[in-house]
Amino acid sequence: MSDPIYIHACSFISALGDTPELIHQSLISGDAPGFERDQSYLTDGTETWLGHAATSLLPLPTSNTRYQSRNNQLAYTTLQQIDDDIRATIKQFGAHRVAAIIGTSTSGSEEASQAVTQRLASQSLPEGYCYAQQELGNPAAFIADHYQIKGPKYVISTACSSSGRAFISAKRLLQADLVDAVLVGGVDTLCPLTLNGFHSLEALSNERCQPMGANRKGINIGEAAAFMILRKDKPSDEQAVCLWGVGESSDAHHISAPHPEGLGAISAMKMALEDANLQPSDIGYINAHGTATPLNDQMETKAIFNLFSNDTPVSSTKRLTGHTLGTASAAEAAICWHLLKFQLPLPAQTGLYPLDETLAPIAFTDNTTELSSPYILSNSFAFGGNNVSLIFGVEHG
Repeated sequence: MSDPIYIHACSFISALGDTPELIHQSLISGDAPGFERDQSYLTDGTETWLGHAATSLLPLPTSNTRYQSRNNQLAYTTLQQIDDDIRATIKQFGAHRVAAIIGTSTSGSEEASQAVTQRLASQSLPEGYCYAQQELGNPAAFIADHYQIKGPKYVISTACSSSGRAFISAKRLLQADLVDAVLVGGVDTLCPLTLNGFHSLEALSNERCQPMGANRKGINIGEAAAFMILRKDKPSDEQAVCLWGVGESSDAHHISAPHPEGLGAISAMKMALEDANLQPSDIGYINAHGTATPLNDQMETKAIFNLFSNDTPVSSTKRLTGHTLGTASAAEAAICWHLLKFQLPLPAQTGLYPLDETLAPIAFTDNTTELSSPYILSNSFAFGGNNVSLIFGVEHG
């Protein structure tokens, strides 16, 4: 069993809200202030539901054109929630002993789309446009420059498991004693490129998504940012929330469809349990990937039933945040942190809409389900069979 990695601070903005109070209210009520109908992104005018970041974004504290993107604005706004913690960590350990590992899939794609549109119309690029805005490594470069972090700094982009792999990378950097602290997380903003891409795959739902639902039609896209400070030393909190175990697999079954029997998902969950030295019966709740696509939900329930039978409560929170793509793992890690830190009721799955009775008979949560064990497993499964499972838990002081 590897030693736990301690979470010293957590910041989070999504459709759920931008304060702990709003986030908790949204999780408990089963609704989110940033979830809205929208017709402005899809080129054919189709209406969809989107999870907008429920906040006003702050202007960036730099005039460097390479960093001017809405994606970096959301990252910067979210980081302000733990700004003092970040600066105190850098002061304590030194800039060379702190890393910044970020997951994203959009970076500055919105600004790139706008630039290409103007270029096609007028043969000139917008003033202030810089190609580096859309580079996937841009968020980590911006964050590292802003805080003058001198340790490893990079972005991992593996579609919907991106920020989950950032957590795995962060844990390994700490275990290898290459750094003393890692600022880890993810950020993705809404943009026409990804929305129209998923629309072309016929994966978007024009209704509010229904994870595990009998009438599910596909995903809703959302935007979010979530960041944590991970360290090996234990914080002073009586109940320290930890990253206990990590698991990953790449089954490469299909470019966009998951393995129908969930073999890669099973492998990732098993690895996370082994890494944490836990048994399936130790897990008190599973935050499912739960995208509301027919294939994912069918595969994931099979995989969960294979390991956990119907003994462990399960739900998906994507009906509240939308699928936040490269940030999905970090956003749902932040949800797990809030559930554990503040001992919140588990997000309900039943009672919202008819569930698909042909799915494997796992134990879905209702509005009375409580966390029976202080360990939560969170799944993120991406295109190409790129799978991540993370286990979070509480260590009592």
